[in-house]
Amino acid sequence: MQFKISTPSVKKTTILIVAHDKQLSNSGILSPKELSFASCEMKDGKNIIGINQYLRHIYIVVPPTDSNKIPISEAIRRIGCSLKDLLNKHNEVSVLISNLSSESFAAYYLAEGIALSAYQFLKYFADAKKKANTLTTIEFDKKSITIKDLNQLSIITEAVGIARNLVNEPMNALNAVQLSEQIIAMGKASGFKTTILNKTQISKEKMGGILAVNRGSIDPPTFSIMEHKPTKSLNKLPIVLVGKGIVYDTGGLSLKPTLNSMDRMKSDMSGAALVSAAMYAIAKMKLPLHVIALVPATDNRPGENAYVPGDVIKMYDGTTVEVLNTDAEGRIILADALHWAKRYKPELVLDFATLTGAAAAITGAEALVYMGTAADATKQAFEKYGYLQYERMVQLPLWSEYGDMIQSDIADLKNVGGAYGGAITAGKFLEHFTSYPWLHFDIAGVSYTTTKKNYHSVGGTAFGLRMLLDYLLHYGK
Repeated sequence: MQFKISTPSVKKTTILIVAHDKQLSNSGILSPKELSFASCEMKDGKNIIGINQYLRHIYIVVPPTDSNKIPISEAIRRIGCSLKDLLNKHNEVSVLISNLSSESFAAYYLAEGIALSAYQFLKYFADAKKKANTLTTIEFDKKSITIKDLNQLSIITEAVGIARNLVNEPMNALNAVQLSEQIIAMGKASGFKTTILNKTQISKEKMGGILAVNRGSIDPPTFSIMEHKPTKSLNKLPIVLVGKGIVYDTGGLSLKPTLNSMDRMKSDMSGAALVSAAMYAIAKMKLPLHVIALVPATDNRPGENAYVPGDVIKMYDGTTVEVLNTDAEGRIILADALHWAKRYKPELVLDFATLTGAAAAITGAEALVYMGTAADATKQAFEKYGYLQYERMVQLPLWSEYGDMIQSDIADLKNVGGAYGGAITAGKFLEHFTSYPWLHFDIAGVSYTTTKKNYHSVGGTAFGLRMLLDYLLHYGK
């Protein structure tokens, strides 16, 4: 989607955002009969009112006044989602938004909802051109958005599309090596630095977790390092992002047993997609922050010389781990990345992973689960921006008793803790490999949707990306 500031004209399909009918009178583009019709529709509680002026359509958007259930930003995004369908139904190519309401960011939120819901993954359709949305451009009058906010909107919605594309790619088009190539391309396009470790280098580093999970695959693993380091940074020590990059998960020899349980396992690299797309946006927006992102990547298969339940593996930091379930592989590769992060003496480490079905069981598709050792102020900030972006989260405890559940009889740790508290014991496993302020975001329930939901189309959602970027945009303020 393209965004630009333009001049209104009598031929441009236009969206007017208003809070009451008096603001419509000031627009100067509606006849007395149209004003009367719109006023009646507004009294009936309509949020979208369409008027056909023959040369163009006029859409009047009335944001709800009751924002107790959801923030006003989300309410307007959802109206944008509905508008997108109307605009494509009428084969509109571009639309101009004019905000006459007192909600200063209304045009931003509306355009965001339109753009997010307009996302399509059509790469593998023979008739992709027929299926494509007609709407390609959103324009604003100069009073409705600033150049800075327009650029931010453009970059963030583009980054969401990049993350969704990566998740939606099938594994036969996106193995670990191909994922690293995509990361290199993103770095070149946006300006962040990339370093990719291949299997030989990973072996030399003795990253035992990544190598163990990769043993079942004929495809080599990769370890991608991204860095955005401006000349002047607000943070003296870097913020490190870590994303789980399991490009496909069969469960390994602990093969996923349930019906349809592997159908969406190409999405097990959603954490990697999220942090990579975040780096793209961070670099494009030239944020004054030193940020590093790490992506350990491999597929998890039961072939070759696959690791087996009962194996004891030695992790990158020297910890020995008894593997009792090869389907609990995400924490094993993340542990090596979390240990790698120690070399930066980071100010904060944030990991994103489709880690546990237990997290999905807690919140379903409505929120992610998080836990960690970062300061309460950091947690509160994430909850605030998560709510405003409507990428909500629920905090779980990291009590020591959960650590007792992953003590092994023959090694330092075991990789699963039992039938209960699975999301937390996974978090406790990760915590063992940290020595810095850290938050773990389990996005298993929210990273992928099998049905259209508001502005999330079927497939990857990039849930958590806008929340993360909002946090970074306000960092230190």
